[in-house]
Amino acid sequence: MAGPPTSLAFPVTATAIAEKGRHGAARGGLANMAGMALAGATGVLVTWIVARSLGAEQAGAFFAATAAFVLGGGLAKLGTQTGLVYWLSRLRATGRTQLLGSCLRTGLTPVILLSGLIGAALWLAAPAVARLTADESPHVFAEHVLGLRVLAVFLPLSALADVLLTATRGYRLMRPTVMLDRVLRSTLQLLLVAGAGVAALWTTVELPMFALAWAVPYLPVAILAAFALRNTYRAGRPDESRTRRVERRELRRGFWRFTAPRALASVAQLAVQRVDVLLVAALGGLAAAAVYAVAGRFVILIQFANQGVSQSVQPRLAEALATGDRDTANDLYRTATGWLVLVTWPINLLVILFAPIYLGLFGEQYRAGAPVVVVLACAMLVATGCGMVDMVLSMAGRTSWNLANVLVALGLTIGLDLLLIPRLGAMGAALGLAGAMLANNLLPLLQVARHARLHPFGAGTLTAAALSVACFGVLPRLVTTVLGYGPAALSLALAIAVPAFCFGAWLFRERLALTAFRFRRTPP
Repeated sequence: MAGPPTSLAFPVTATAIAEKGRHGAARGGLANMAGMALAGATGVLVTWIVARSLGAEQAGAFFAATAAFVLGGGLAKLGTQTGLVYWLSRLRATGRTQLLGSCLRTGLTPVILLSGLIGAALWLAAPAVARLTADESPHVFAEHVLGLRVLAVFLPLSALADVLLTATRGYRLMRPTVMLDRVLRSTLQLLLVAGAGVAALWTTVELPMFALAWAVPYLPVAILAAFALRNTYRAGRPDESRTRRVERRELRRGFWRFTAPRALASVAQLAVQRVDVLLVAALGGLAAAAVYAVAGRFVILIQFANQGVSQSVQPRLAEALATGDRDTANDLYRTATGWLVLVTWPINLLVILFAPIYLGLFGEQYRAGAPVVVVLACAMLVATGCGMVDMVLSMAGRTSWNLANVLVALGLTIGLDLLLIPRLGAMGAALGLAGAMLANNLLPLLQVARHARLHPFGAGTLTAAALSVACFGVLPRLVTTVLGYGPAALSLALAIAVPAFCFGAWLFRERLALTAFRFRRTPP
């Protein structure tokens, strides 16, 4: 008697593999999302404290200084946030664990050296940067310079901490990133900045003190991240004596051939996200920069959510693509996009509807940024609907395409900023960033579909989008039509929307792949 045809056995195997990938991503993603929620919330609170404690011009100088800090740190990391995860995952998936040590040295050493040089350069260039961004506010010039130099001291620690934690994620470990970066760093930043804010109530506390409070937490995080990576590496105990010089040389070439385009792309990506604050400060003044930074703070919260999902999926996606398992890769991409839409679209829709209330929390002078919020939130709806598409393109080995896409987005945002900021102020920067976000998501979406035959529009993504629009778009709009846009309307809208959304998520839990978050005794 003939056995069952193999065509019937394969889907069962594929389904089991997909379920295993979902459960693994869910377990890491849930912890990371919780950590990202904490980091995002503390980031909003830090922004609130700075906006309330400092005047608009000093707050604008603080946001411009931290933007320069983030740009410098992004340059120092040389794209290793992608390269280390890609290569560590690939070496482990293909059984070449003896090369893990060489891979770590290849990625970490240049970052250590370059971050020190960039920190020194920022220290020396602080007067020039302050002159560029505070030209119309000479009374805050000295404080701006000192704040930049405080951040320059901690820039190498920031870059090193991020890269060390990236390396632990290459081992499929999310705990160090969650506990050290999301929980420890963000909590310490909030506590120290809050302390500076309390001190500002009783005495004169200026911008450099807030910069110091914001940057100090990178010191303990860098130290603890180094211990975490050392223990992770030693636990595997790969036998490096079995490696040959030619293997190590080929690894270094392959690593930087893959990572070099991503190094430029990561800097350009950060520039897309941060250069607008600097341009608003330079072209529109520090007060306009403060309004723009506050209005766009929720974008950082959305980006945290994106990172929370993508960082958990990234090593599994890299392993699936490295072994040619396209079905698992596609399932991971679509599932993760559905989760991302489910988390972020409610925030975007509520921010669009209640922008004046949101901005009023930071001070009456920030309510003028309501149109900025609406433009950015609409762009974020499209961006999150595409999922972690740039990361998928990189994990498919097309880092040069990723670089080209980000450069197009950077050129678009700078061009629009230079054209529109002098006339429209913060709104001009919002239009520039919105255009960049659309280009930086739609271009790789087409490329991933053509090259890797992957796309994010599964049943989970469409269900999450429809549920979010119904509960946080339609229902609140009906409430505001009757009651207006005050705090009472917001409270009632949330009281209706949140239970309806939770019930819908439970009702469609299978389609949304939320069953992957069930506790399992067996490891993922």
